[in-house]
Amino acid sequence: MIGLTGRVLMVGLTGGIGSGKSAVASRLAAFGAVIIDSDRVAREVVAPGSEGLAEIVAAFSDRVLDARGALDRAALGAVVFADEAARRRLEAIIHPRVRARTAELAAAAAPDAIVVNDVPLLVEVGLAPTYHLVVVVQTAVATRLARLARDRGMDRAEAERRIAAQADDARRQEAADVLLTNDGPLDELHAAVDALWRDRLVPYERNVRERRAVRPEQVVLADPDPSWPQQYARLAARIRHAVGADVRVDHIGSTAVPGLAAKNVIDIQLTVSSLAEADGPLAERLADAGFPRLPGDWWDNPRPPGSAHWEKRLHGSADPGRPVYLHLRVDGSPGWRYALLMRDHLRADPGQRAAYLQLKRELAASAPDSATYGTLKDPWFDEEHLRAEEWAAQTGWRP
Repeated sequence: MIGLTGRVLMVGLTGGIGSGKSAVASRLAAFGAVIIDSDRVAREVVAPGSEGLAEIVAAFSDRVLDARGALDRAALGAVVFADEAARRRLEAIIHPRVRARTAELAAAAAPDAIVVNDVPLLVEVGLAPTYHLVVVVQTAVATRLARLARDRGMDRAEAERRIAAQADDARRQEAADVLLTNDGPLDELHAAVDALWRDRLVPYERNVRERRAVRPEQVVLADPDPSWPQQYARLAARIRHAVGADVRVDHIGSTAVPGLAAKNVIDIQLTVSSLAEADGPLAERLADAGFPRLPGDWWDNPRPPGSAHWEKRLHGSADPGRPVYLHLRVDGSPGWRYALLMRDHLRADPGQRAAYLQLKRELAASAPDSATYGTLKDPWFDEEHLRAEEWAAQTGWRP
């Protein structure tokens, strides 16, 4: 629930009521994760004597207090449940305080901590981009109803009302970098959490802290994945949160072309005003968000060949479960335009898309290392660039 600042790995954990996310949080805590329970923080910021409680009473009167002077949540709920304006007044009181307290708790964590923020309404209030990773616990509604009756003594009508008031499974899946299904025995859930901790969270934290990006060295073509655009959308939202909502971010490369097999790496283009901007504080903000800069000098080969290299900056992903190449190119530059042109032309021309797919498969079989694979594609792109320019002239294409 805080911005992606510093080098502490921030993980958002959510799931519908009765899904079992508390069991996931407990398992992660046993490994050493710092758990910040948003429900607990929300109670803390409106405890008796707090400024939050005083502001609630000022807004809704002392009818929302119990006999001991504490917040009567049932009474408050009756006031705001069917009144949108009242609910928004309440959120304006509580949410900023919860965010501030969450930030304090995260800042107090050790430099190598993995901080897990347990937020029931993470999806509903649009907080997914504020985390390095979002973990969603998903459970069948029938299972959730049975658990709520068994573990909380909740009658079916109340349980159904609460489930209906939250985001549905489809909305949570859109926000999920990791989806943990919890319909089986507890041992299965624990095994999935253990693997998540060992294989993703621990190396992700180290990579963020050490500014290390994941770089697949071998070329392995994956079949077209219909979730690639959705994965890009989550990454783009995270980038915009880190560097500014008004920046231009584009999905480029093969994973941006429907039906095209590709290396399972999401290519993203971030538009900058100059390379000086790319080298400034922007680079550090991206690294904080989990997109560290790759060392060395990077450029695109010009099309057609013969002129100077098209210089750019290249960042990667610190997340071992989601490789990314983040290309920082100057607005309107030849490399910036070329990336958008080739994507759109391949989207529009099924014949050239098929030809490119055949070339990719041949090269992946004969030149599996990334450097050789990229070099051997150059002659095809030299010719394809000419076809793409003709298409742009005929259609009036603009970036």
